[in-house]
Amino acid sequence: MKKYMRNIIPVAALALTVGMASCTKDLDVTPLDEGRQTTYDVNALFTKCYSVLALEGNEGADSGSDIDGMDGGMSGFVRQLWNSNELTTDEAICWWGDPGISEFCTNDYSPSHPMLNGFYSRLTTAINFANTYLAVEADHDAKMTAEVRFLRAMEYYYLMDAFGNVPFTTTPLTTPSRMTRAEMYEWLINEINEIEPQLSAAKPKKSTDVGYGRVDQAAAWMLLARLYLNAEVYTGTPQWAKAAEYAKKVMDSGYKLNTEGKGGWSAYQMLFMGDNGETDAAYEAVFPMLADGVYATGYANAFFLIASTFDGDMHENPNSPEVTNGTDQTWAGNRARPQLVQKFFDNTDDVPELPAYLMWQVAGDDRALFNNIGHSLSTEDNTDFKQGWGVAKFNNFKTDGSIGHNTKFPDTDWFLMRVAEAYLTYAEALARQNGNIARGEAADAINAIRNRAHATTKTAYTLDEILDEWSREFYFEGRRRTDLVRHGKFGGTNGYNWEWKGGAKNGRNFEAYRNIFAIPANQVRGAITQNPGYPVN
Repeated sequence: MKKYMRNIIPVAALALTVGMASCTKDLDVTPLDEGRQTTYDVNALFTKCYSVLALEGNEGADSGSDIDGMDGGMSGFVRQLWNSNELTTDEAICWWGDPGISEFCTNDYSPSHPMLNGFYSRLTTAINFANTYLAVEADHDAKMTAEVRFLRAMEYYYLMDAFGNVPFTTTPLTTPSRMTRAEMYEWLINEINEIEPQLSAAKPKKSTDVGYGRVDQAAAWMLLARLYLNAEVYTGTPQWAKAAEYAKKVMDSGYKLNTEGKGGWSAYQMLFMGDNGETDAAYEAVFPMLADGVYATGYANAFFLIASTFDGDMHENPNSPEVTNGTDQTWAGNRARPQLVQKFFDNTDDVPELPAYLMWQVAGDDRALFNNIGHSLSTEDNTDFKQGWGVAKFNNFKTDGSIGHNTKFPDTDWFLMRVAEAYLTYAEALARQNGNIARGEAADAINAIRNRAHATTKTAYTLDEILDEWSREFYFEGRRRTDLVRHGKFGGTNGYNWEWKGGAKNGRNFEAYRNIFAIPANQVRGAITQNPGYPVN
């Protein structure tokens, strides 16, 4: 059992003595039994504020979900963040027939989209848990209170980024008001700046260290850097200098890029493995979301990306090529669109058929973790896993050659925030202030990322090259839509196409209003109105 289970306790049999609804659909919730006295265990409620994002429910996989009426594995935060921000872009596509998958892949989502409802509900449920903690236990411990306020702010950030104008309240069991994107942005900036001094000092940790998995000041700086980097999208006014300032704080903290490989694995691969909390890869994780194959199991955390990107023919381990991803689960669903692969190769026609653990040699970049054996580059009609190259980025192997605690559920933590983001934020923010070219310190920041991947470097990078670098470094990590929107290459008449964009084989422009998602139809009531462009019902 990982030592961090004593720090946050996201255990399979989490005993919450919380007399409130865990199955909520919005911020306006009431206890399941209004006649029952509501009692709280402060540590359990604090734990729940973290685990509601990492796990589907209170008792691990194959048990109840926090979201009423939706399969637990489908409703999880990481899974729905990933679906909405990856399947809608030039990076990922899935051939499954689950309701909502095809609509994501062709940018045809509507207010009735079930997965957007799950994502929205997961975030508002998490906000409600945070509000409850702050209402009843805010005076218990100043540092814990600051952490919960951060989690709530981060949840509001994701809600705003995805859905634009959002429901807002800081009080549990009250009807939310409607906050515009610009208003939400200002509230977030003020809230994070207020709590930042109360958080623990920025200090990288491994899972053997007390506090691993809990946020500190570096997480606050990273979230501020994200907000400032996207300020022009959110408010109409850019804040490039502020984005660079807070990104540099993270870069200058003790958190650092993982640069040394181990056991035949590259330094980059180590970020996505079953012992990423135990090796030096953990020092890159500003905010890891915890998993354990025995004590913190779930279908919607890193397990989703490990299982859904592999079939039984794919292999990741350079030391044991006969095994697949370190689990016994190969769901064969998500794979790369051609435009992602082409960011690593000048001519894909010249690439021989190779497993992922050898592909980097041809690409000249450790991050090219693709399997093309038996796979076509094009997704053609998107009816077969072999259409599109396989992505072998996430696994449950450990650097010593073993696998995690469980042959099914992985130990792999999900790095929701990692230091490489600060480097690319810093580079882009400086470039935006200097003729849209990254030179000097900005180029150095990009080159630090590329040097880690053993890729060639340059003395200057354009904005388009920076956007490509965001993709090379962070593909399949749940952020691509936001980056495309910021660069003006998602919705609207921009001419940047990818396969099946807008439902056309060769891609087509789609409406700019789809830069934000539809508010789920069952949430449009009271002060909450539908986003422009989408039908009201």
